[in-house]
Amino acid sequence: MAPSDDIYNSQGSYAWSDTLRRVYYGPGCVKTSLPKLLTLLGGKKAFVVTGHSLHDKTNVVKQIEDILKAHNAYGATFFDIGQHAPIADIKKGLQRLKDVGADIVVSVGGGSPIDSGKMIVYLQQQESDGGFLKHIAIPTTLSAAEYTPAAGYTNEDGHKKLIGSPSIPPAGIILDAELTLSTPEKLWLSTGMRAVDHAVETLYRPFIPPPVKHLAYAALSDLFKYLPLSKADPEDVAIRQKLQFASWMSLWPIAQEEKSAFGLSHALGHSLGARYNIPHGITSCLTLAPVVALKAESASHQEKEWLAGALAHIRRPSSGSLRDVILTLSTDIQKLVDDLGLHSTLAEYKVPREEIPTIAKLSVKESPADMALLDKVAPMLESIYS
Repeated sequence: MAPSDDIYNSQGSYAWSDTLRRVYYGPGCVKTSLPKLLTLLGGKKAFVVTGHSLHDKTNVVKQIEDILKAHNAYGATFFDIGQHAPIADIKKGLQRLKDVGADIVVSVGGGSPIDSGKMIVYLQQQESDGGFLKHIAIPTTLSAAEYTPAAGYTNEDGHKKLIGSPSIPPAGIILDAELTLSTPEKLWLSTGMRAVDHAVETLYRPFIPPPVKHLAYAALSDLFKYLPLSKADPEDVAIRQKLQFASWMSLWPIAQEEKSAFGLSHALGHSLGARYNIPHGITSCLTLAPVVALKAESASHQEKEWLAGALAHIRRPSSGSLRDVILTLSTDIQKLVDDLGLHSTLAEYKVPREEIPTIAKLSVKESPADMALLDKVAPMLESIYS
């Protein structure tokens, strides 16, 4: 079921993100691409931002450090970044960056280190009132934080907050699938579901041009195909590289004239993640399928057509009303979660049941387009409680 012609009649605009200079990709490419990016961006002393696990349990960070040292461009490594990027960790990182006099940030890992790198760049500019430092991102998960002009962090009260600036996305990105081989399976696959979440919610996100929505379709096609294959053969680097491309397409870089929030699944993830210590990949596994089912009832006709169009791209027949087709998409998303071994419940993460109404209110506040769904969000959360 393809979107009808009237979808393309609305006016809009598109621009690439303001900062991105180059994306390098391919197994083993970090050895040559990192020095090239240092030259391109004028980086002389790099500050590596990462997390404890990647630093302590793998040789990924050491590989990056060795490349930087070989080019006399290593400053220091800060690996005290916790899950959901606590602001206290970010401020410690900023102070360390200033102490060593680094002039470029290299973030290595998943969404938390990359968002922390963006936050360090942002806070450094706010303090210095000068230019923004350049930032190179080397992702080892599929969360796609490297493509956005926003950074999420956890404030002192344990709540997820976002800052946005067209100047904070990384100027260079390196997609080297070999560096993902040590990523734990659950983290790899669940962040793949996060990419599914990005792609699906792009289909009904305001002010997104049709070509970007078609990239979201391509992302869904590859994510549904290659995530199960990656689970079956986690050492297959070619499959992992294809998944990195799919993650890229799920959240294609865009500089929007008019800001638009992602949808309800993302908003629920922000409300649940930091507060209850649930990884964002897992929040997508919990919330995306039921949110899509809600959209079958509540979305505009145009949004429903875009959603219904996804079935053909995940190689599923579609028939019946738009509502029926979207409910099939919801079922297929849940089946993918289950097939990947990622099924979970809010009870497993000790979310207090009595706080469900508050979670619902916080989420629709972040996603104003879904305000009318407030009375349906709490029952939806109840449905995934246990």
